[in-house]
Amino acid sequence: MRGTAGARHPYADRFGTDGRPTGNSGASVKIATWNINGVKARLDTAVRWLGEAEPDVVCLQEIKSVDEGFPGEAFERLGYNVTTHGQKGFNGVAILSKRPLEDAVRGLEGAPDDVQARYLEGVVPTDTGGIVRVASIYLPNGNPIDTEKFPYKLAWAERLIARAEELLALEEATVLAGDYNVIPDPVDARKPEAWVNDALFQPESRAFYRRLQTLGYVDAVRATTDEPSYTFWDYQAGAWQRNNGIRIDHMLLSPQAADRLEGVAIDSHVRGWEKPSDHVPVIVTLAL
Repeated sequence: MRGTAGARHPYADRFGTDGRPTGNSGASVKIATWNINGVKARLDTAVRWLGEAEPDVVCLQEIKSVDEGFPGEAFERLGYNVTTHGQKGFNGVAILSKRPLEDAVRGLEGAPDDVQARYLEGVVPTDTGGIVRVASIYLPNGNPIDTEKFPYKLAWAERLIARAEELLALEEATVLAGDYNVIPDPVDARKPEAWVNDALFQPESRAFYRRLQTLGYVDAVRATTDEPSYTFWDYQAGAWQRNNGIRIDHMLLSPQAADRLEGVAIDSHVRGWEKPSDHVPVIVTLAL
């Protein structure tokens, strides 16, 4: 089902008993993240969801398309500007924004030959004359952990931390959105015991995520609810029907963005649509 997450400290006073904001300062911006698992295969689903949710900015991961092959016209017809950091096969990321994305940054410094993970960042002007900086992130999966893929994941995470530190110094409203391929805590998996040998749940992966929070970034979902909340259900073994999910798609907010947090939603109902992605959209609403 779709719904705004229930509230708790430190933002509890912003939400009523139904989990919705108790007040609105005026203009707000809805920013979403979604691992679409192939934009061409899910184009109809994406268009349907955009018409329903009407986000202002969408960070997509695993678009599985090169830049020139991205079906941008379908999103432009809905009023979105399209910026991509594509990739043949594999992953690729994109940002859809109702306002042009400014100062786009593609990739992270430190590994010019990186061919798997993807990072795309830019600045979106708001209706009130301010800005919000957004990043669409696909962090490496890292499996199997006894191969070179796990050290690669951790090295990429270090580069992300370095960029996250630089962004904090700007003192801007910043949203680091994407598929982190990290299950932060046992509550973020229906069956945490099933993931103990997986790269997503290794102590090193979880420690990286905690480091981002120690820097000052706020996990938007956990800022508003303690309840189990999932964003991914595997296609195998009836995971969706059994609600055997995990939470690996995250919205990390800089202090300036967290102070403007009005609501969080996980559109889990989209997983039940025809030809769904195995991930679902996560949305934050900021008063900007």
